Amino acid sequence: MPCSKWCQKNGTHWGHSVTDRPQAARVGTRGSALARAQTALALDALLRAHPSLALSEHIIKTTGDQVTDVPLATIASGASGVFTSALEAALLAETIDLAVHSAKDLPTELTLGAILPAYLPRADVRDVLISRAGYTLQSLPAGAVVGTSSPRRAAQLHAARPDLVIRDVRGNIDNRIAKALDTAGGYDAIVLARAGLERLGRTEVISETLVLEIMLPAPAQGAIVLQGRDSALWSQLLAPINDRNTYLSVTAERAFLSGLGGGCALPVAAYAQVIAAVLHLRGRVLTADGQQQVNVIHNFALHTGTHQEAEDAGRTLAQHALDAGARHLMEGAR
Repeated sequence: MPCSKWCQKNGTHWGHSVTDRPQAARVGTRGSALARAQTALALDALLRAHPSLALSEHIIKTTGDQVTDVPLATIASGASGVFTSALEAALLAETIDLAVHSAKDLPTELTLGAILPAYLPRADVRDVLISRAGYTLQSLPAGAVVGTSSPRRAAQLHAARPDLVIRDVRGNIDNRIAKALDTAGGYDAIVLARAGLERLGRTEVISETLVLEIMLPAPAQGAIVLQGRDSALWSQLLAPINDRNTYLSVTAERAFLSGLGGGCALPVAAYAQVIAAVLHLRGRVLTADGQQQVNVIHNFALHTGTHQEAEDAGRTLAQHALDAGARHLMEGAR
């Protein structure tokens, strides 16, 4: 694997100092332009915290990268972590030392032996519409074709505009943008995460940023996480770059999803913010056609600011959703 600019700058020696502190780290990432951009942010954060640390970047192909001719939901129904499991396997096999993920891609149940010790500051969580004609969600004509590979986005689009035609679209961000802008591409618009477009410097293609009331994000959307092996060595190395508010917010959102139960195949959205020691958490569960949905919201005072407190908040809100009708929707989906 060619050495990245970080290991060229700092060298490639792997070893431990007399204090058993890593002198180098092999960082695994997917090979897409967005994954590489996110990894660059992670490597820069590591170097700011540890200027002498030698870093090398290793590209790993995941199932989601290799299988691009079927809907993403079809792959996900038969495999856990389609964009992350190969990175986790390399991490546990010790062919890499750290892995960089889009946090929303990670399953709620972590692989044994791996931890999530560091979240970078979160980017904009909202989704956006891209349309060559400059359409907004409300100005799209009846019967317009909107592309997305996300059941969550599809359900919320159906809820807001049941007259639209939702069609699956796969590929990296550049390919999806090209399909949206191509007059022969078959799409009047596509939906993508704003965070990815910002990280790639492609915000000029956005025709509308969708409000949260219409399009609540996926749990952990907009967050980059560094994953390491479950050891004090790597936890201590990554602790200085962990953004506390992002960590608590994403933990609560992931716990909300997990708290709905492993049998929940319905679209789920969640968003949390920490403001002045209060965790503001909202969640949404929808039927696939978007015609039924359960919305819950609660503010949780943070007394300790720990992982457990954020996780308890997410699971509490999940129970509120189940009691408010999500359980009935789930049973109907089965």
